[in-house]
Amino acid sequence: MDERKIRKYVRDRYAGIALQGGSCCDTDASCCSGAPAAASRRIGYSEGDLESVPQGANLGLGCGNPIALASLKAGETVLDLGSGAGFDCFLAAREVGTSGRVIGVDMTPEMVEKARENARKGSHGNVEFRLGEIENLPAADRSVDAIISNCVVNLSTDKERVFAEAYRVLKPGGRIMISDLVLSRDLPEELAVSLAAYAGCIAGAVRKEDYLRLMEKAGFRDVRVVRENRFEGVDTPAEAVRGAAGAVLSVCVFGMKPGFAGGGMEGR
Repeated sequence: MDERKIRKYVRDRYAGIALQGGSCCDTDASCCSGAPAAASRRIGYSEGDLESVPQGANLGLGCGNPIALASLKAGETVLDLGSGAGFDCFLAAREVGTSGRVIGVDMTPEMVEKARENARKGSHGNVEFRLGEIENLPAADRSVDAIISNCVVNLSTDKERVFAEAYRVLKPGGRIMISDLVLSRDLPEELAVSLAAYAGCIAGAVRKEDYLRLMEKAGFRDVRVVRENRFEGVDTPAEAVRGAAGAVLSVCVFGMKPGFAGGGMEGR
């Protein structure tokens, strides 16, 4: 598939989600299953999590809960790759406190504006949202302590570049915790070339072993899957994802940039 067409299709799809205020399940995509709150409960978010964020921040677009595993600490600077309407950013802000800082990056202007509006509604002064691509992060070298991401890297057509950029902006000893979709087997050809399946977080997913290899190639160490489940969202009747049943895994993946760090997932 043409990378420019993919990028435009994905951007347009998520712009529509931002404007309609619903989840991807209001379309024929399949990055989630059911209403936003119900979808988030299924992947590990608590009622307290859902109630603590501004209304409209949770669009039900995730495939896991990276916040629960990221070991965020007060005073840290956190970067969210593909921050959407800000759901995980606001949860991260609760963990790092007023002495910390959270930066969300998203390539869709409508999502960034929605996230900024949510930040204003929730009076989240330690959260900011930047328009940008995760392949070219608008962040300085060695400027963040932790990176999180939720069901976004699979949407990139240049995952190698994504991990290289993540490595660049992390401080030595910084860590990355990503929830994402990966494959246990190759997809049928008709699904692999479907734009709808790409925007639905399926066609852009890669084999699990390739995902980990790309992280290691970027320089990350101690790369490992810390949680893995069969992704049930692909069992929805959407035409675009029928051929993916049983092939898609929801994983949480950890990696660390070599160097000194005062905390994180070491020893877990």
